[in-house]
Amino acid sequence: MKNILITGASGFVGSTLSSNFQNNGYNVIQIKREDLKNLEKLTSLLNNSFAVINLAGANIINRWTEEYKKLLYTSRIDTTKVLVTAMSKCEIKPKNFISTSAVGIYKNDNIYDETTQDLSNDFLGHLCQDWEKEALKAKDLNINVSIFRFGIVMGKGGALAKMLTPFKLGVGGTIGDGSQAFSFVHIDDLIHAYNYVLKDEKLEGIFNITAPTPTTNYGLTKALGKSLNRPTIIPIPQFVLNLILSEGAKVLTDGQSVVPNHLMENGFIFQHSTIEDTIESLV
Repeated sequence: MKNILITGASGFVGSTLSSNFQNNGYNVIQIKREDLKNLEKLTSLLNNSFAVINLAGANIINRWTEEYKKLLYTSRIDTTKVLVTAMSKCEIKPKNFISTSAVGIYKNDNIYDETTQDLSNDFLGHLCQDWEKEALKAKDLNINVSIFRFGIVMGKGGALAKMLTPFKLGVGGTIGDGSQAFSFVHIDDLIHAYNYVLKDEKLEGIFNITAPTPTTNYGLTKALGKSLNRPTIIPIPQFVLNLILSEGAKVLTDGQSVVPNHLMENGFIFQHSTIEDTIESLV
């Protein structure tokens, strides 16, 4: 039985992914925080594994104090560094390494695919770039390395669960004027992407994990209102989010428009391509 090891396995994406891998006959091993502090044990766990999936990272939706920004950075970069170090010490190296990133690596003034080199110059952009640089060092170990740049993951949990309450109460609305881009992915398509890449020994590199039809915050709001049969007339002023989340509000008020060309060029077919279909299948 092939071993797949996962950091962040207890989160929404990690737990869903773990169940799917187990159902597909893999032996899933959760990499715990204490394992990351014990290089010898971590190396033993990773040795001769089929894949290492890196999902570790503190929640990006929070108030970004200077202390919290350090946590966002260390929880991603330091974890990735120790994983690559442990893999370098394995007698039989893992075959695949899939590390996470985010569409926040892109700017917000165009539609972007994986080929762009003109990346965001803010904190989130640099966080993602440094995160990816550490993961890509595993390529020097002759390991197949892929970077999954997540859009907002939509499923029965995670971000969508937090969005639903105000909409069910009839007080949901756009953030500001709702014109900011919103790149998302259905949890089923995200899980499919992991399986798809792992099954193809030649498939690796940078992948945008987003639906092929990005929308806006307004499009998301209207899709939620329609599926829940609730009004969506009360906008959330941006300054309120700025007061609550400080710089972290940018994640909600300053979105990216991203397309998953690398997946589609390699024959991947999305089950949920639009926000309307995605919301309808989940709500």
